[in-house]
Amino acid sequence: MRHRFEVLDIFRGLFASIVFLFHLGPFAKTPILNNRFIENSDMFVDFFFVLSGFVIAYSYQSLADRDQFKLFLKKRIYRIYPLHFVMLLAFVGMEVAKNVLSPYVHVNNLMNSANNTETLFTSLFLINSTPVPGVNDVSWNIPSWSISAEMMAYLVFGSLVVFIHRSGQIRFRNVWYGIMIILSLTGLSLVSGNLQINYSFNYGFLRGILGFFTGVLCFNLFTNTQLQVREWPSAVFSALEIISLTLIVLCICQGHVLKPWGAIFEVLFFVCIYTFSFEKGVVSKALKSVKLLHKMGQYSYSIYMTHALLISLFNVLFIRILHFPPEAYSYLFVLNFILIYFVSAWTYKHIEMRFQYKSPPKLRQQEAARK
Repeated sequence: MRHRFEVLDIFRGLFASIVFLFHLGPFAKTPILNNRFIENSDMFVDFFFVLSGFVIAYSYQSLADRDQFKLFLKKRIYRIYPLHFVMLLAFVGMEVAKNVLSPYVHVNNLMNSANNTETLFTSLFLINSTPVPGVNDVSWNIPSWSISAEMMAYLVFGSLVVFIHRSGQIRFRNVWYGIMIILSLTGLSLVSGNLQINYSFNYGFLRGILGFFTGVLCFNLFTNTQLQVREWPSAVFSALEIISLTLIVLCICQGHVLKPWGAIFEVLFFVCIYTFSFEKGVVSKALKSVKLLHKMGQYSYSIYMTHALLISLFNVLFIRILHFPPEAYSYLFVLNFILIYFVSAWTYKHIEMRFQYKSPPKLRQQEAARK
């Protein structure tokens, strides 16, 4: 039976919105955005990786041969690449517009050294989360490094699942998933000298693999325990939901201390996703009762991918042209998010859904006949 984890979808939308606030913070001068929680909320990207592993494990742990692996990758590319490509083109257009308009409008960072031909290539081919000589920073659509890391995780996961099936080691698949976690965490620790994981344009792919396989193990734990755990009283789930969210907020607020021990966030997100996957606590019920939150979850990928461009355009209009002070973001952030929300609703419908993978008619008929 297919199941939609509604609350986890809602969290995806909420945390994508918080990442928007994180990227807006440097333009603003207001305690609403310039506080420890927002300043360290880049760590919510790891929630997306863990949740992605959880959701993908739900659907794709049965990959058994090369053809199934190829179809899996095709579906994932159709899901993430079209919007990524459109936004990359939009940023290229913005770079051109900056140079055309610079005589008339003051433009900060007119020549952004990070946005060059080399980084255009790495973004285009989604290798902008791996070390590339000469690339020293995030570039173009800044959040897209995590889409690259996600794609790397898909490649590793799909290859590993096919290997597990072909070698008859299905019983030991969690061991293999654990090995991938250890390898990625070891790689990150060798780079940083500690357990720091908040890398992006250079070793972000290891961060993505770490979070993704953490999510895969989380889903397998959910599968193996859900019948027993689901019988627990709702009050227990309510307590666990409140505790897990409280710990996440506290740890994000202490990010300046905890980032060198960043693997802690993988554990916190593991616990949070496992707890809320049952949707039995008071927090889950409250979140599910708000229709707007469901829409934000639905548009979460578009919110995540469009917000950097819309922040830039918003900043040009209100700060550079209309000369609003940075303090005005104490209320302008609401208007900015409303803009992002409606643009994301459009891109979800006309880009995400339009270009998603659709099975050939013959294959759809065969699938329908099996049902």
